[in-house]
Amino acid sequence: MAPSWFQILIVVVLLVLLFGRGKISELMGDVAKGIKSFKKGIAEDETQTGDAAAAKTIDHTPSETVGDTAKAGKETQANS
Repeated sequence: MAPSWFQILIVVVLLVLLFGRGKISELMGDVAKGIKSFKKGIAEDETQTGDAAAAKTIDHTPSETVGDTAKAGKETQANS
């Protein structure tokens, strides 16, 4: 069951009485600053990720194959 407009109005009036108009507007301003900061951080991360992906490429060539590594491990165990 969804709250009616009358119930929402009662909650808003109680909040204003408890915290006052100034405190509520201050809190909403802080929330807005937080959202803006979050969006700015996300945008900066996306640009850094895009630049880093374009600038860096890693070429990996394995020096040993899996079979060679297993053989080397057995030889090491046999020598000890």
